[in-house]
Amino acid sequence: MEEPRPITVAEHTPEPLPEPTPPVAPRERYFNRELSWLAFNRRVLDEACNPAHPLLERLRFLSISSNNLDEFFMVRVAGLRGQQLEGVELHSADGLTPTQQLDEVTEAANRLMANHQTVWRQLRRELAAAGILVIDDKDPLEADADKWLEKHFHEQIFPVLTPQALDPAHPFPFIPNKGFSLVFDLKRISDGQPIQELLMVPATLPRFVRLPGKGSGPDDPARYIPIEALVRRYVRVLFPGYEVRGSGAFRIIRDSDIEVEEEAEDLVRYFRSAIKRRRRGRVIRLRMEARMPDALEKLVLQEAGTAAIVSEADGVLGIADLAQLVDEDRPDLKFTPFSPRFPERIREHGGDCFAAIRDKDIVIHHPYESFEVVIAFLQQAARDPDVVAIKQTLYRAGKQSAIIRALVDAAEAGKSVTAVVELKARFDEEQNLMWAAQLERAGVQVVYGFIDWKTHAKVSMVVRREENGYRTYCHFGTGNYHPVTARIYTDLSFFTADARAGRDAAQLFNYITGYVEPTGLELLTISPHGLRDELARLIDVEIDNALAGQPAAIWAKMNSLVDPAIIEKLYRASAAGVEIDLIVRGICCLRPEVPGLSEHIRVKSVVGRFLEHSRIICFGNGAALPNPQARVLISSADWMPRNFDRRVEYLLPIENATVHAQVLDQVMVANLLDSEQSWRLRADGSYERMKGGARPFNLHRYFMTNPSLSGRGNAIKTSEAVPTLKLRRGG
Repeated sequence: MEEPRPITVAEHTPEPLPEPTPPVAPRERYFNRELSWLAFNRRVLDEACNPAHPLLERLRFLSISSNNLDEFFMVRVAGLRGQQLEGVELHSADGLTPTQQLDEVTEAANRLMANHQTVWRQLRRELAAAGILVIDDKDPLEADADKWLEKHFHEQIFPVLTPQALDPAHPFPFIPNKGFSLVFDLKRISDGQPIQELLMVPATLPRFVRLPGKGSGPDDPARYIPIEALVRRYVRVLFPGYEVRGSGAFRIIRDSDIEVEEEAEDLVRYFRSAIKRRRRGRVIRLRMEARMPDALEKLVLQEAGTAAIVSEADGVLGIADLAQLVDEDRPDLKFTPFSPRFPERIREHGGDCFAAIRDKDIVIHHPYESFEVVIAFLQQAARDPDVVAIKQTLYRAGKQSAIIRALVDAAEAGKSVTAVVELKARFDEEQNLMWAAQLERAGVQVVYGFIDWKTHAKVSMVVRREENGYRTYCHFGTGNYHPVTARIYTDLSFFTADARAGRDAAQLFNYITGYVEPTGLELLTISPHGLRDELARLIDVEIDNALAGQPAAIWAKMNSLVDPAIIEKLYRASAAGVEIDLIVRGICCLRPEVPGLSEHIRVKSVVGRFLEHSRIICFGNGAALPNPQARVLISSADWMPRNFDRRVEYLLPIENATVHAQVLDQVMVANLLDSEQSWRLRADGSYERMKGGARPFNLHRYFMTNPSLSGRGNAIKTSEAVPTLKLRRGG
């Protein structure tokens, strides 16, 4: 068990500071949103170079970084390009026009893609030494392997391929988003006639073909060949009677964002057609092999269009596809498997979720504690004859969703079931349409929420008939109802039977389903009505405490910090002497540690084995953090304009003492303590990896080896298994 490094928070009585003299230029006040995201993806890529990670896990980080970049081009760059083409001169918070942002983003993205290739070349060498080889079309093979590969090509690949001649009678065909293709410059041997051919590689084919072999290590390596190398190896089979004068591979990314038209009367019909339009969006990025001949390059460029950002790859195309190699059965090259714990609190009540929640509030810390608790909560609700109603928001639920199954079972058992299915969950729209249809067939009342706003709040409520009347049980999550991401995202699941939370949740659902705006909420704050204002109010309390000579502190953890109004409020708090520690995994537009602006604000980013995803906010409330009287809140919202203005989100205070201690004294302190997976954001926008020091601390390892407070049940009274985490400023 890892012993945490003790640290103290020094008490302070800050002198009130004058309002800062702000830098005039916006670029001196904010970081650019898009460039900050690219900086985050560089941190992800850096994990592919981290020798502390097993080799195939490093390859996974490389693949994730490349896939992230694809989605960035499909949405963010596509949006900037659209603004540029439409002549929109809207400036970003840091003062840049769309054209200026595109120039800087393109330069930074090209550097990142070049780094992808550099990292891949290094990993390829290390994989080869470990017994996983990626071979080329020219690499020699022994006779048996060559015979097997040619037979495989004839039987499994050739029948699926459809080469197409490119001439006036055969125009360049449409290539779908992420389409991977090869072009060939051929000469007919019989008469010397030239011809150009296009070969689109179907997405149904594997990107890499594995040759036979156990792949147990260097003496018996696993060998993979990319599909383009396989085609080139047996190109004579594809084009008999032709000489290949040149060839090249290319890959395209299309505009894949979906904008909802304000007057869309039928949201389901709109999204079904929008998904089809997405596949035909304008080309945003064209990536070509550096080896492509000039004539073929010119041909491809003509078809891509002027909107495409063009770059060459001196290496493999579609680095995201390297994820296929991570599936190789080599446990010695992967993280040691981790099995989430099932909370003892639930076991002590015989697996009865309702009894455990009725006893007192509980928070589940994913992925360290099992997502099965959330599923069990809904499955029990589906089976329980005393449950009369279930209401559930669904943003992302995954392809094999036990959540959907539980809702279907509940409806078929005669319960009143309402599901708010968010069709605007980016890249999950098609899956959500399918779930909506299945739920409706089972008798679930399916609601699609607002046309203009996304329902991003993760809330379940179960109404149960009990001895003293109806009782409402609620689940509030900081993550999605997705069983796969729940194994790799760190999130909180908060369960409560507090009647106030139940009344607020009911109003939230009525707002989404019937547009009945909530009034008199007792615990919840929601967006787009008041969440930003409530955060600003809580920050103002800390400002007042600091100006009154009391300790004042804010800790906040989120995925992104973009909203200018909240950033300005944090700058004011810093000027007043409020000590602010922010854990922002991804985008951060706030510029920390700037004298006269933000010298009391520190920002770090945690990137490691698990993806930090929970949103937590803590306010000192008149004392240094952590303290038992601190205001602790959880939320579904990042601090971005879209979350405050265009999404339905929640903010919920934590009042139960045990849950409060777990979230503040365990989760937040561990995040601040972490030194092995953390990056410090500097005032110039650069990120510096933090040093482990004499006693390094890894928050993911800590929670993998230490049970949580609220999930331990009676064991908490006697066990000394969980050491106290203490934070010392400057200690």
